[in-house]
This record gives sequence, C-alpha cells and structure tokens, in this order.
Amino acid sequence: MIEELFSLKGETAVVTGAGRGIGEGIAKVLAAAGAHVVCAARRQEEIERVASEINAAGGSAAALATDVTDEAAVQALADFAVATFGGLHMWVNNAGGSSVQRSLHKLDRAEWDRTLNLNLTAVWQCTRIAAAVMAEGRILNISSLAAEDVIAGSGHYSAAKAGVNMLTRTFAQELGPRIRVNCIMPGAVPTEIMMKALRLENDDLPNLEKMLKLPAGRLGTPTDLGAAALFLLAPASAWVTGQNIRVSGGP
Repeated sequence: MIEELFSLKGETAVVTGAGRGIGEGIAKVLAAAGAHVVCAARRQEEIERVASEINAAGGSAAALATDVTDEAAVQALADFAVATFGGLHMWVNNAGGSSVQRSLHKLDRAEWDRTLNLNLTAVWQCTRIAAAVMAEGRILNISSLAAEDVIAGSGHYSAAKAGVNMLTRTFAQELGPRIRVNCIMPGAVPTEIMMKALRLENDDLPNLEKMLKLPAGRLGTPTDLGAAALFLLAPASAWVTGQNIRVSGGP
C-alpha cells in the first residue's frame, strides 16, 4: 500500500528549470518513483546531463531546450512529452529566479518586466498549456519564502512569487477536480541561483546556517525539495490541492 501511495510508475512529468539545483533534484526523485521525466531548461547541455544521469540510474528521461517565456516553445514542450512518452500527467513549474538585488524605487522597468515575465507570467502560461493537454493530472509550482517574507532588495521577485501563490489557489479552484494544483515555497537551499542572488560563496554557508538557526538544524538540499514534490504529485496527496506549503527546515 505504501509503495502505491508514492508510485508514479508509467506517468509522465515535465520539470522546467531541470538543468540544476532544485529542478534537477525534483526530476531525479520523480524518476526514481517511476515517472518518465522530460527535463526542460534553456541550456541544452545541462538538461542532457540530468537526463543522461537519470537514464544511467535505470530511470526514463528525455531533454528539450525550452524558454518558458515563449508560448510556442511551451506548447512544443507539452507536445514533446506526449509524443515521447505517450501522455502528460504532471507538470512542475520550477524555472525562475532573479540575480538582481535592488530596492524597488531604484529598480528599472526592464528588470521588473523580466522578473515578472519569467517568475509569474510564465507559470500562468505553462499551467494553461499543460492543463489543455492533460486529461487528468497534477501541477506543482515552485514559489519561495520570499512570497511571504520581506527580503531586502528582492521586492520584484517577492511580488512575482506572491502572484504564483495566488495563481496556485485560483487554478486549483478552476481546474479541480480534473487537475490538482499545489505549490512549494522553498527556504534556504544553496543552489547556484540563491548563491548568486545573495552574493554568497561556499565558505559563507556555515555562517548562514548558524544565523538562520533552523529547527531542522541544517540548510536544505535539492533532494529535500524533490521529496516534497513527490508527495504533492503522488497518490498520497490525492486530497490536497490549492496549497502553498513552506518547505524550509522550520516554520
């Protein structure tokens, strides 16, 4: 019974931003649970590496370079998943980020538009395209604690991620019961994007861990996020939809 609750055998998942960090962790966990995984990101070499590692470990994966801000490219990604693996059952909106830290009143319009387009509009776009292709399924958005917590210099990113949280709740209402929609808000996971955004080096991580004083006692890993994603995409969470869940090592 437990295996069935967490099995994704025979189903197909698309993971955007799958070339590294949290997206890579999610892709590998879903594959280990039996899913066919389509790894998508802008850098072909990164997603090919992830897909190759999944296949070498006995899983099933393919890669397609995709710009999630391009509607035609997202439609092609959904069609690729169906053509390659015979269907589309899960979609993870993980692509996003912003390397710019600046007060809102000093932020230029181009960076505001770029951040909202990648982190919010693309999630809306991917979700409506995925929902049109799915007969039934699950959609998982990756937001951030920045959606709820003020982080100096990240107001533009916070605004986009707060929008993702509301998209999650609204899509869950509109698409249910055919499609469940949930969201994870990761905490401190030292990915390349987080390190650049906060201007951190590896030597800074022990001090960051001490400063945060997380009840879990450590920073997060991509596999931690992959495990949370598995729960929200597996049959075990069949009665969970429209939820924005903090996965952060603490409250």
